[in-house]
Amino acid sequence: MPTYHLANVVDDYKMGITHVLRGEEWINSAPKHKLLYQYFGWDMPELCHLPLLRNPDKSKLSKRKNPTSINFYERMGFLPEAVTNYLGRMGWSMPDEREKFTLDEMIENFDIQRVSLGGPVFDVEKLRWLNGQWLRDELTDEQFMARMRQWWFNEDALTDLVPHIKGRAEVFSDVAPMAQFMFSGMLNLKPEDFAHNKLDEAQIKRVLQFTLWKLEAQRHWSKENIFADVKAMAKAMDIKMGDFMFSIFVAVAGTPNSWSVMDSMALLGPDMTRSRLRHALEVLGGFSKKETKKVEKEYAALGA
Repeated sequence: MPTYHLANVVDDYKMGITHVLRGEEWINSAPKHKLLYQYFGWDMPELCHLPLLRNPDKSKLSKRKNPTSINFYERMGFLPEAVTNYLGRMGWSMPDEREKFTLDEMIENFDIQRVSLGGPVFDVEKLRWLNGQWLRDELTDEQFMARMRQWWFNEDALTDLVPHIKGRAEVFSDVAPMAQFMFSGMLNLKPEDFAHNKLDEAQIKRVLQFTLWKLEAQRHWSKENIFADVKAMAKAMDIKMGDFMFSIFVAVAGTPNSWSVMDSMALLGPDMTRSRLRHALEVLGGFSKKETKKVEKEYAALGA
């Protein structure tokens, strides 16, 4: 929009911005901004365009394919220091090429000339490895326990979970197997886990995909809103609610025999819930590019 470019230039000028560092997708906007600065008679800031983060397959990192919210990585149990360290390595490197460093060390050694032009790959497995280095090298046993409590095993986090556990447990040793999916990342699922006596695999995949797309548009995450979205989708697909929910239960809780999956999704939060739905689709093989276009049309028709 023309108004965007005008607002961008005026806003930067009014704030006294001297240097602009942004993603390479904005290179095409630079000539327009240069003209605007010339028309206004203002000095233009120094522009620097940085390479975009990529998936392992070199495609652009996007929330439709991968979790890009920092809340997801917090919920997974990554240390902020390790995530900052890893992001610092994306397209830049320390002079001595070491992979593990603090934010202060990065600030001290940062040089814009060391930013590479190639699109850096955001590899979650490499991030996990680096996080493990931070856990083992930087935390004492006491600090490890404290950070664990801070992450999930604290009174605030467990308060909402206890009613679901307490109503089903007979001994405390029941708790870990019953609630393990709440403390996990991506679940260890197999295609056969989704076998259903009324829905075939194509229907199961559409249930998962359509629910994912519906929940991606949800801006007010709550049990009530999740239920309304899921119920509306089941009705639109003309599938009984019990049959529709089967694959959602498996994707989110790892089993169809858990407590209310609506409560579970509300507690897990939007980022973890959506990631588990994506993971379930991957376990089932997902859709090819050709199939995706067809499925997108089907989804749009349901909305209409």
